Amino acid sequence: MKVLFRKIDPAAKLPEYAHPGDAGMDLFSIDGVCLQPGGRALVHTGLVMQLPPDAEAQVRPRSGLALKHGVTVLNAPGTIDAGYRGEVGVILVNHGAEPFQVEKGMKIAQMVVAPVVRAEIVETAETDVSDRGSGGFGSTGL
Repeated sequence: MKVLFRKIDPAAKLPEYAHPGDAGMDLFSIDGVCLQPGGRALVHTGLVMQLPPDAEAQVRPRSGLALKHGVTVLNAPGTIDAGYRGEVGVILVNHGAEPFQVEKGMKIAQMVVAPVVRAEIVETAETDVSDRGSGGFGSTGL
């Protein structure tokens, strides 16, 4: 699957896969911003992306930032639709106890590109019964 990227800032860096076989490609910041504990910010990548018509991109946290600093993607996964042509941005939040400095050029998130299946919406008066039924929200125990 081919995904096109246009740099709208000279500091922008194209996404890249760190290892062969990785599902997620790294996204890089063009901003320098300090995230205070409990704070959040929209961090820019300087990129506009063009996905194929039946694809989406999911912006997800980086496990190292989450584990070491409590920094994560606030609306994870953030969905980028195929028709979007604005700048790719990442909403980061600092759940840690210390301020966190986002540096220009830093890996801030990962992005997974996936196919989209469009559902046919059909109204019905009844639905089938299943073994699970309406059990959810912890119904299988802790």
